[in-house]
Amino acid sequence: MSTERIVRIVAGFFILLSLSLGVEGSPLFHSGNWLWFTAFVGANLFQSGFTRFCPLEIILKKLGIKETCR
Repeated sequence: MSTERIVRIVAGFFILLSLSLGVEGSPLFHSGNWLWFTAFVGANLFQSGFTRFCPLEIILKKLGIKETCR
């Protein structure tokens, strides 16, 4: 599995988790402040699309995970 794919999976999981914890209609609702985390993940994905800078990708590369699957 490539770093890009792992980043997408983790970001998607974090967004879904933070929405389930931050939206009042959710059975897992904890606090509306979790929506700030959703915004943070979305903003990080947005900026990484332009700058190609992603902290998780750097960590994964240091752990030895390949950048692409070829």
